[in-house]
Amino acid sequence: MNPPGRIVPVIAILALLALMGGGVYYASLDNEDLESATIELTSVEVLDVNSIENKATLNVTFTVTNPSDLTFTVPVITYELYANGNVLGSGAYSTEDVAMPGRAAFYPETEIPLESWFTLIMTDENQREYNAIVSGEQLKYDAVGILTVESAWSIVEPPFDTRD
Repeated sequence: MNPPGRIVPVIAILALLALMGGGVYYASLDNEDLESATIELTSVEVLDVNSIENKATLNVTFTVTNPSDLTFTVPVITYELYANGNVLGSGAYSTEDVAMPGRAAFYPETEIPLESWFTLIMTDENQREYNAIVSGEQLKYDAVGILTVESAWSIVEPPFDTRD
């Protein structure tokens, strides 16, 4: 027969595990709402051109929409930027160093533009696109990447692709 002193800690541990399991289950209910977030590449604009170093700074704007009833933030967007179907390089939008309450809050049914600065360096592979960008020609821009969406309880990282 077990002494009564050993049963109480076992019950307490089982109750704690059940509580933690319930928390994980509750948090997982948000994932579907978080994954419903949509992203589109809104614009790409030239901010600065350094013709000596063959380098241009671009302002890349994404519009993120929250179609769900859950409020969330977007700490990170990582992406590959394309011009006329050719890859220009990798970029990122990040507010990871900002505490969650300080980030843009995506309330239900809202859309917010998020800006990223992209450094484009001319290479042999992107010379045609680089020259077109810095001369102000119209190009078709696309992005492929990962949108990180975060609520108080969950984080999801759905991939996105704005190419047709």
